[in-house]
Amino acid sequence: MWSGGRLNCQYSPGMSEGTVMAQALYFTFVLSCLICGSYGLVSSGNGTTTVRSVDYNTTRAVTPTERRDSTTKLNTTQSNKSTNAPAVKLTSTTTSKVLTTTTRPPKTTTTANYSFNTEDLNEGIDKKVEKRVWNKEPEDEPLEFECPPLGLESLRVKDTQLRASSYKRRGLGPHRGRLNIQSGIEDGDIYDGAWCAQYEDKKQWLEVDARRPTRFTGVILQGRSSIWSWDFILTYKVQFSNDTLVWQPAMNGTKEAVFEGNQDTETPVLALFNESATVARYIRINPQSWYENGTICLRAEVLGCTLPDPNNIYAWQQTEQGTQDKLDFRHHNYKEMRKLMKSVTEACPDITHIYSIGKSHMGLKMYVMEISDHPGKHELGEPEFRYVAGMHGNEALGRELLLNLMQYICQEYKLGNQRIVRLVKETRIHLLPSMNPDGYEMAFKKGSELAGWALGRYSYQGIDMNHNFADLNKVMWDAIEFDFQNNDKSKLINHYIPIPEYYTSEDAFVALETRAVINWMQNIPFVLSANLHGGELVVTYPFDRTEDWAPHDDTPTPDNSFFRWLATVYASTNQVMSNPDRRPCHNENFQRYNNIINGANWHTVQGSMNDFSYLHTNCFDVTVELSCDKFPHASELPIEWENNKESLLIYMEQVHRGLKGVIRDKDTEAGIADAIIKVDDIDHHIRSVADGDYWRLLNPGEYEVTVSAEGYNPSTRMCRVMYEHYPTICDFRLTKTPKQRLKEILAKGGKLPKDLQLRLRQLRLRKLRASTKAINSRRAAASRKARGS
Repeated sequence: MWSGGRLNCQYSPGMSEGTVMAQALYFTFVLSCLICGSYGLVSSGNGTTTVRSVDYNTTRAVTPTERRDSTTKLNTTQSNKSTNAPAVKLTSTTTSKVLTTTTRPPKTTTTANYSFNTEDLNEGIDKKVEKRVWNKEPEDEPLEFECPPLGLESLRVKDTQLRASSYKRRGLGPHRGRLNIQSGIEDGDIYDGAWCAQYEDKKQWLEVDARRPTRFTGVILQGRSSIWSWDFILTYKVQFSNDTLVWQPAMNGTKEAVFEGNQDTETPVLALFNESATVARYIRINPQSWYENGTICLRAEVLGCTLPDPNNIYAWQQTEQGTQDKLDFRHHNYKEMRKLMKSVTEACPDITHIYSIGKSHMGLKMYVMEISDHPGKHELGEPEFRYVAGMHGNEALGRELLLNLMQYICQEYKLGNQRIVRLVKETRIHLLPSMNPDGYEMAFKKGSELAGWALGRYSYQGIDMNHNFADLNKVMWDAIEFDFQNNDKSKLINHYIPIPEYYTSEDAFVALETRAVINWMQNIPFVLSANLHGGELVVTYPFDRTEDWAPHDDTPTPDNSFFRWLATVYASTNQVMSNPDRRPCHNENFQRYNNIINGANWHTVQGSMNDFSYLHTNCFDVTVELSCDKFPHASELPIEWENNKESLLIYMEQVHRGLKGVIRDKDTEAGIADAIIKVDDIDHHIRSVADGDYWRLLNPGEYEVTVSAEGYNPSTRMCRVMYEHYPTICDFRLTKTPKQRLKEILAKGGKLPKDLQLRLRQLRLRKLRASTKAINSRRAAASRKARGS
């Protein structure tokens, strides 16, 4: 028997996150019985985080200063941490320039420097880290294929190109025989997890039509994705044909080759053909033996180089659509990512700044590329935007898209592209291409086609970071329940919800990478963000967690209409999502919802970054599922860039939709930090930052806006949001309360001004009249009572 090389991936067999989260606890028990290896939403043995009760006597909105203090506590609780995120240097002087109420305000440089220290990428990687992460063994490098995948996993191969000898039912038809395809949760689901033959004999086959003459070089096989069945192929043969009538078998010398298949349902196994591989149009996979307690089921990918057809005079029409942009389209490991980011900042030093927000468990730095016309500092009135990719290390497309995006912005800015120039001058952009660098390196070493569905998803500690942020939804909903039971609205909070104490304790199961991102979120006043994932084609918006722990239920935020707008902006401009003829990726048809969905209505997620961002900071955050294929082959990257380029740009531009302004002291013109901005009829407030500037994302309309700050009288005005690209300027000037003015004057040892003396005299007289009236009322009541007795 001759077999191709078999690569053994060791990881917890995974399924789509929607599949996992939609199941009740009963399914966890079933999974533990059916699937070898560990399984969990936060996969690290039996380590879980327990949600404890909250003391409502201390529950209130937290100020930015308190949030920065809590960051220090977060960063010092775990003894096994590799590093702390660098401290943020803030200054607090004032500026004399005031934003006007025009539609396009003049630029003013702020005095609050929300920034992290610059990283020098000329420095080498720490030798201890290098030794820990990269061994010098040959198997640490991903296997390079002679020919790329045809595209069963990426859906480049259409359903009509797949045929089979037989199949059990529609949900197990040949169109489901794609590498890494994920099943639905129901037994008998129409979206099942493999092609399964109707008959159990050696005459069954799965056929792929390449549509062009192709030099086939190999096959990758996988078992069935299912929580109900355990099916995989042990051995198989391969045949080739040009007309589906005459078939030529793959040979091993003078004998027909028999290839080794799988030993479990999830690990992809590669078989390479010998050097005299056949050129043909069709290829068949013909199972010869299978798991004894299962049946004939498989998922597959085919490797092959398509050749020009000499008989086709219209061959030029078959050229794959790519992109005209000259970018570095390949997968970049940590070292190559550093080189690329360094090359971008060298090409555009005036608009770029590289910094690190912390280190991973293995010591890899979490680099961020900042792009702005004044990199390294916050500008008054200029919003802060962020893209985060690689939260799940094996979802690699987001990482490459952000590396492409920083190259593209640099190139187009230098060419004078006015759209890009305006974006750079009016926005401070932060790109974090790899939130989970340890997980990515694990998946990268196996390669895009052999990493499977879950290898590299979790952190090195086994933590799923998409479930690892503080669960502030519970704090908010518990406070609402407390108010309902006690009729006490003083404990209600709807923004800047503090992190519960249990989350900052030493034994809290919080990844170092999560802590670093929280520190980053607390120290830069982000307005808008998107979290780039992979494995589906949909945009989700908060809330991500259901209130009653239902597997899925629509759970909107007070800003639901704007979140739906944000999701629609990305989905409607994405070339694949907006294609009405596309097929579903795995087990959900999101086209029914126009490719957007409330996160909790898809599947409930406790501790998501999106919910945390909305409830703990001013920032609105959505999740973008970029592609059916989590780790697409490098040959797919130019097409994926073209699919997402416009979406990435137009989504960033949404940071300029709504209201913005500066809240100042009417007497001194100094900016007022921590002022609360309340929009009538929207039960979610935001706060001003260090110099008093604020940004409130809103859809077009007229809004009643009230601003309040400690020591100041509230101020209310009507602000109208227009449809233009630029936000409406809505500034506020607050007057101090008499009590606050008195405090400040007495603190300085000064004399009271006449207007304040008059005001205090009026207050005393009013208080005296009120107390006299109350005394007289009591005396009159007592007199009437005495006469009545």
